[in-house]
Amino acid sequence: MPAKSKAQQKAAGAALAAKRGEMKKSELKGASKEMEKSMTEKELREFATGKHKGKPDHVK
Repeated sequence: MPAKSKAQQKAAGAALAAKRGEMKKSELKGASKEMEKSMTEKELREFATGKHKGKPDHVK
């Protein structure tokens, strides 16, 4: 399932980087911290990939 906003993509990308060990888990905040705990690497990759064009900055 792809992200519905740019903010979701950004959070998923940060969580994916932490899950892969490319950044420290302690650097995560908010949604990305929860995503890292609850989603698999495959789910995060699917959420983080895709085009930014046409997506809103945030979704309520």
